[in-house]
Amino acid sequence: MGKKSIKTHQATAKRFRLTGSGKIMRTKGHHGHFRRRKSKQALQEMDKMHEVETTGLKKRIKRLAPNLGR
Repeated sequence: MGKKSIKTHQATAKRFRLTGSGKIMRTKGHHGHFRRRKSKQALQEMDKMHEVETTGLKKRIKRLAPNLGR
């Protein structure tokens, strides 16, 4: 029997990106539905990429998507 390969959690891989310096980036949610009610400033902020800062969340993302950024 061969070595078992680690599979990437596809939902995690689609939601997060890894920068060249190793930061994990994410987008904000809630910007697909009821967009007309939200201010233009709020919509622009949701479209930007934000860094994941919580240590526990970083660990979980790296465990779910070990091949992220390759």
